[in-house]
Amino acid sequence: MRLGAFLPPGETGNDPVAMRDYAQAVEALGYTHLCVGDNMLSVPQYQETYYEPLVLLGYLAAVTRQLELVTDIVPLPMQQTIVVARQAAAVDVLSGGRLRLGIGLGWNDEAYEVLGVDWNTRGRRSEEQVAVLRALWTEELATFKGRWHTFSNVGLPLLPVQRPIPIWFGGDADPVLRRIARLGDGWLPEIPPDDNARQAVARLHTYARAAGRDPADIGIEPLLRTANKPETQWVTDATVWQELGATHLAVETWGAKLRFPDEHIAALNRCYAVLRAGV
Repeated sequence: MRLGAFLPPGETGNDPVAMRDYAQAVEALGYTHLCVGDNMLSVPQYQETYYEPLVLLGYLAAVTRQLELVTDIVPLPMQQTIVVARQAAAVDVLSGGRLRLGIGLGWNDEAYEVLGVDWNTRGRRSEEQVAVLRALWTEELATFKGRWHTFSNVGLPLLPVQRPIPIWFGGDADPVLRRIARLGDGWLPEIPPDDNARQAVARLHTYARAAGRDPADIGIEPLLRTANKPETQWVTDATVWQELGATHLAVETWGAKLRFPDEHIAALNRCYAVLRAGV
């Protein structure tokens, strides 16, 4: 099981040097990947600081060497598909093929309204977007005809290293699990490792087999939330997820009121040692 770190939202500030130091420390500690979140628009009840994730990963690509760079997640239906395709391709090239694109539907219907996107068709729109992304990432000149996208013999000015870039899906509703089973390279659940998670994994595997896929070909990366939990619970949660088939695990240190980046780095260092010793 590959261990990654989840960039703590709302606790990073706006110092690019601190962001560089954090990413380089994550890499030096032995973590294999770094996950960054997104929030398209601030609303009164939710105003934490978020960098635009693909712009941020383009910056971090230049200051790291081996760290896989992961969006967890981009609310894809809110975005212009061609723009996402081009940004992701650029990050993949700048990083030498280290991007993993985590996508989701988002939670904020107000943001959909502001952006002029239909909230009610977001799931179906995302499926078409995935098809468009993969066509643009793998073909020099692509042709596509769908409900929201129609084009003929067009291509990106820069193709990615990975063709296609891996696409992982966030969310745990049943339609999402069915979508992952048919289309996803992996799943990014944000649920605790309990009976609900066990049932969700079982459904995902059932849907994958029904779609003619080997469930083992679909990665699983849950969050491991460490704040306000004893170290023994870290090990227990990680062990359960590993038993459920998790291929990756993202350690999240957010929520303990730690200073960024030094105290978060120290927490990641301790968590890495504990997990490697206990799992």
